[in-house]
Amino acid sequence: MPVIHAADVESHQLHGSTFTPLVRPATGSAELCVWRLEIAPGTRGVAHRILREEAFVLLSGSIAVTIEGETKSLAPGDAAVAAAGSAIRLDNSADAPAIVMVTAPVGFTGELPDGTIVDPPWVN
Repeated sequence: MPVIHAADVESHQLHGSTFTPLVRPATGSAELCVWRLEIAPGTRGVAHRILREEAFVLLSGSIAVTIEGETKSLAPGDAAVAAAGSAIRLDNSADAPAIVMVTAPVGFTGELPDGTIVDPPWVN
C-alpha cells in the first residue's frame, strides 16, 4: 500500500504559491492526482485555462475562486469544481496563508493566456 508522507516529497513554487504533490503517478496512482496548495497572503493568482477537470477544497484561510469570470469566496470546508476547458484563478487577499487540497485526473495540464502549456510537475 503506497503511503505518501508530505515531509518526504519535493514542493514546487510558482506564482506565489507552494504546490506539494501527494497522490500522482510517481507515488503509485494510475488515475488521480492530489496536491496541497498553499497560497501566500496577498497573492493574486495567475489566470489560466485548465484542460482537465479540477476540484478544490479549502482547508484553512480564505480564497476567492474565479471560474469562467464568476468569482466566489470560499471558507474552510467549502469546495469548488472547475470543468475541463474553464478559465480559472485563485486569489488570497487575506493576511494569512490559505491551504487548499486540490485534485485532478492524471494527465492534467493548463494553458496560460499567452498560449504556454503548463505540465505541472506536482501532477504528472
